[in-house]
Amino acid sequence: MSDILVVSAAALGSVALLMLLTALLARRLGRVAVVDVAWGLGFVLVAAVSAVAGGVVSEGGDSTPRRWLVLGLVAAWGLRLAWHIRRRAVGHGEDPRYEKVLGGTLAEVGLGVAVRKVFLVQGAALWFISLPVQVGAVREVWSWWLVAAGAAVWAVGIVFETVGDAQLAAYKRDPERPKVLDRGLWRYTRHPNYFGDACVWWGLWLVAGLGSGWQVGLATVLAPVAMTYFLVFATGARLLEQTMMQREGYRAYAARTSMFLPRPPRRRPGGARRAVSAG
Repeated sequence: MSDILVVSAAALGSVALLMLLTALLARRLGRVAVVDVAWGLGFVLVAAVSAVAGGVVSEGGDSTPRRWLVLGLVAAWGLRLAWHIRRRAVGHGEDPRYEKVLGGTLAEVGLGVAVRKVFLVQGAALWFISLPVQVGAVREVWSWWLVAAGAAVWAVGIVFETVGDAQLAAYKRDPERPKVLDRGLWRYTRHPNYFGDACVWWGLWLVAGLGSGWQVGLATVLAPVAMTYFLVFATGARLLEQTMMQREGYRAYAARTSMFLPRPPRRRPGGARRAVSAG
């Protein structure tokens, strides 16, 4: 138990330092949305700290390959996400979602409000969601079959996230695009990137949580549940939908397309469908 506490404390310290630096950067740039880049990088940082600290304090030798596998999976996801968000944010101002959360711009509400409502919340969420990664760094592997299954679920998530982002980027570059995007993965879910994120973290829970034993799996299952909640209800799909519903054609798209879990679109009355979708 002491080895888990050491790794978790090291992870918590690294997250606190990252969020402090991100808050200072946000004050300098005048944009709280920089925390979105730190979000992906934070998980990579926790995975790296956990792998190193776990190697120092753990006596479970067979966990070593899994420890570095988890670091690789988290790094591939987190670095891609940070790069994608950073590239997308260039030339843009504050994210309207954060203005809604803060009750105004950063300049209007001050850094203290931003720290309390955004940086502390996201730092705590990051640390909590990464619990399977932390525990998996020191626990022995219980089932390599579950590790393999988790890696497969992670891969499905990466495909949805990467392909969905690429399709959205291609849609935005198309000068003759329809009102909203309903092609490719966006035909089956209005948020393939968020669904992909959820798959990634359920996969990592299988690899590092349940793959370490049913007790560890049960103790850490709230981590992917929390990530899914954030993606669907807190800072993800539901919040974005409030803005998207104001776009022409989006309500019709939403009426026939699943918000989160992919499924075939509902048929419109009379079988007629318009070519519209999410942007």
